[in-house]
Amino acid sequence: MDQNTPSYPVQLYVYDISRGMARQLSPMMLGKQLDGIWHTAVVVHGEEFFYGGQGIKSCPTGGTELGQPNSIVDLGVTEVTGEIFMQYLASLGESTYRSETYHLFEHNCNTFSNEVAQFLTGSKIPEYITDLPSEVLATPFGQALRPILESITISPSGANSFNNSQR
Repeated sequence: MDQNTPSYPVQLYVYDISRGMARQLSPMMLGKQLDGIWHTAVVVHGEEFFYGGQGIKSCPTGGTELGQPNSIVDLGVTEVTGEIFMQYLASLGESTYRSETYHLFEHNCNTFSNEVAQFLTGSKIPEYITDLPSEVLATPFGQALRPILESITISPSGANSFNNSQR
């Protein structure tokens, strides 16, 4: 990095939306231990950004109804300015990450966080997060529950819809 160019820390906030139930019930239901059902958000430029059934949203760091994250992963630093990042998010919100493209297993908050992390830092988010849907669907119970689970949309409240004109 150029020493004259400002850099900004990038973090991944990881929430267990099952609030511990996955850890307790997964051995009985899936035949394997899951530590959680992960919702992720990228924190950069003093805000938390995530994707859900209502599109890309932002909030003050730790400001969703999910409360404090279960863990925080340092992803590195970026030289991407806030203005460029907002333009990038606006583009994603108009194309790849619209509300109607959300899908619990294939196109979710973790897919978004992974793509944003790569844009900002060149690094991916941890595989234990991105591999979770395929792990669940690889079990007989996961396959049986798939039709029900696919109808679920996750979009924590307490956040603002991302709209470039608001910035």
